[in-house]
This record gives sequence, C-alpha cells and structure tokens, in this order.
Amino acid sequence: MTQPARPLDTVLSALAPVFGDRLSTTQAVRDQHTALESWLPPDAPDAVVMVRSTEEVAEVLKLCNAHGVPVVPFGAGSSMEGQVNAPQGGISLDLSGMDKVLSVNAEDMDCTVQCGVIRQRLNEDLRASGLFFPVDLGAHATLGGMAATRASGTTTVRYGSMRELVLGLTVVLPDGRIVRTGGRARKSAAGYDLTHLFVGAEGTLGVITELTLRLAGVPEATSTLMCSFDNIGAATAAVVTALQFGLCLNRIELADAVQMAAINAHGGSTLPEAPTLWIELAGSAATVDHDADVLRDLVQDAGATGMEQAKNAEAAAALWRIRHSALYASRALRPGIKGLSTDVCVPVSALPACIEGITEVVRATSIQAPLIGHVGDGNFHMVLLFDPEDPNETAEARHINSKLIELALSLGGTSTGEHGVGLGKKGYMAAEHGTALDLMRDLKRCIDPANIMNPGKIFDL
Repeated sequence: MTQPARPLDTVLSALAPVFGDRLSTTQAVRDQHTALESWLPPDAPDAVVMVRSTEEVAEVLKLCNAHGVPVVPFGAGSSMEGQVNAPQGGISLDLSGMDKVLSVNAEDMDCTVQCGVIRQRLNEDLRASGLFFPVDLGAHATLGGMAATRASGTTTVRYGSMRELVLGLTVVLPDGRIVRTGGRARKSAAGYDLTHLFVGAEGTLGVITELTLRLAGVPEATSTLMCSFDNIGAATAAVVTALQFGLCLNRIELADAVQMAAINAHGGSTLPEAPTLWIELAGSAATVDHDADVLRDLVQDAGATGMEQAKNAEAAAALWRIRHSALYASRALRPGIKGLSTDVCVPVSALPACIEGITEVVRATSIQAPLIGHVGDGNFHMVLLFDPEDPNETAEARHINSKLIELALSLGGTSTGEHGVGLGKKGYMAAEHGTALDLMRDLKRCIDPANIMNPGKIFDL
C-alpha cells in the first residue's frame, strides 16, 4: 500500500519547478542556514529556499501554511540566540538575495530597501548624499534581520534603535497575504501601530521583505576620547553625568579590566588593563569643540586615571577598531571556545549595581567573562567562556546567565537589550512580561494559527 506523501515532500515537490537550483536539500547548504555565531547547538532545516521577491515569499508561505510546514526566515545568520535555528525542521527562507536599495529620498532623509540589504552596503550607497543609516552593529547583518530582532548598537544613545528608525514595512503574513504598514510620514495617528508589532517579532508573525528607514545627516565634526578608571563604578558614574549634561554624545562604550586584558593580548596593544570608556561626540565643529572641553573636565572629576583624545579621524578610527574587535579578543582568551554571548539592559543609573552584582557571581565560578557594553543606553554584554563539553563549566555559565537576567529584571531592566530572545532566552519571558506574555501568544495565534512562522522562538504555544 502506498504511503501518503509527507507534508514537507508535498511542499518541496510544488516548489521545485518554480525555484530550480534555488531550492536545496543538500547537507552543506542546510548546515549553513543555522545560527553559527550562537552558543546554542545548531538545528539545520530540512530544505533551503532562496527567494528574490515579495511575491516569491508569499508563494512559499501560502504553500507551507496550507501543509503546516515550518518556515524560518534567514538573512545573514548572525543571530546570537538561535533565531535562525530550525529545531522543528521545515524550510529556511533565505532572503539574502533580496538586496536592492529601492529608493533614496534625500530631501526627506529616508529610504526604502529590500530586507536582504546589508547595512554597510546601504551606507556605501548613501555616501554621496551626505546621509547615513546610523544603527552601528558589530556584525554584518541584513536590515530585515535587524528589524526582526529590534537591533541596536554603539550609536543608540544618539539615534535610537531599529524601533525608532523603521518608518514602514512590507510584510508577508503566514497565509501569503502581503501587507504594508506605516509609510514615509514622520508620524501618524491612523490606527494600530502595526509596523512596530513586526519590529522585534523575530520572524514569528510574518516575513519582512521591504523596509522604509529614517536616515540621518553625516555630522560635520566628531571627537573621540578613550579614558580609563580605577573601577567600574567611577566609569559608569561618568556616563550618567555626561548624559545629564546634555552633551552632543554619539557613542559611549565601556569595557572592564578583563576585556581590556583580552584586547591587549589579541591585538598586541599596551592599553591600561582597567575599566575603560570610549566616548564619541558628534555635531557642528563649534559644538564638538566646546563639549569636548566639558567632557575632559567631567571625566577627570569622575576619577579618570588615563585619557587619550584622538587627534584626527584616522586616530579615532583606530580607537574604534579596538572596540569593535572586542568579541574576537574575548574568544581568543580560550581558542576554539565560542562562549555564551549574552546581554541585558537596565536604566543607566542602575548600571553600577548590575555590573557589581554580576561580577560577584562570576568571581564565585571558574568562568572567564569579559564585559563590554553600550553603556550610554544601559546595555552591556558578557562573553561567558566555557567548554560546552564540560558539564561543570556549562552549568556555571548557565548559572551566570540566569543570575544576570534575574538581576537586570530586579533593577527595572530587561533580559536582552539587542540580541533578542530566540531559543536562548525564552525561558525568562514569563518573569519579565507576566500576563502580557499571554497577550503575545494570543496575537501569535491570531496571525499565525498554524504556527508555521519560526515556531518555538520567543515563547512556546
């Protein structure tokens, strides 16, 4: 007796004549479509479909929805919390080929792009216009993926995160319907804010295929200062004061002594192995010069023990390259160990208590845990270097991560400032959201009743 075809086989048979060699079930391609940067074990999809248009996405989703086949959107695969893993199998929907900049409206300082555009590529295209897209991640990420995870970066203190910079979206719903949310207007009071329902939904409600983004003018002048302190408390106190002074702050980054030692070892530098701030000012030349004088006095009064101000753009770029090498410097402390890269975000004034509290937890373990963060908005990261084959180290790393989240929530913060929830942090959502998590589940069931969109991420139904 002939066995009925599996739903996945039915879907693949229908897609094969349409997508040809853009549909793959080879192990090598499937293995490339999982969270390679994550501490979580990889979960490969059953197949990969490479799409080139919103209409193709709609075709795939409509078919998968009819047969109950899971779909996991995939951009650049840089997710830290396993958002692109496929623990239930199904199809990885590779959106990287949707990489066109559709329009740039220089007068209105906005643009519309396809979801697969890499942010660095967008800024290259914008260079002649005097505009740029300001979310500055450490990774090469697609703008669709950045919206899906509500990404931020070093410049959030001035420009905000993806939440503030996405004006509108084109989204394909699980049943294949195409909807457009928001628009190019800078504000609207017309109905539900559907744009920001999908920003941060991590592909669990639909697939973002196009984005209209707010742009910013390239500042006339910038100034970068790197300063070291005897302790984290003094460094974070300087941050709080700088924010309260209303200076033209663009970026404020913090590294602890362990991270600075890792940076020295990795890059051959001889920087002070002490808590360190990188601070960038941006604006008109007169404003930057004035605020730089104020900032130097401010950090001196806060107890800075060392100070280096970049003399020109090349020197500033060199200082920021040191900051951007932090993750790889951390991993180099234990070659071959990826580690658990985690993040939380708290009110800026709570940073000293949060960092001091988690440092005490780390000291009681055998784990090395360099710390670095975007402290201008209260967000910091720790890389917990543990051997996943060692059960004791694994338990210690998970304990630190859990305690960090618990501490952040107790201080009025959140379990993740920019990495997102994915698989790694969904166990903490009930503690953070309470009954609001039930509302999220209701929304998911309403929009995706077959639960095909990135199932098992953020929460379980």
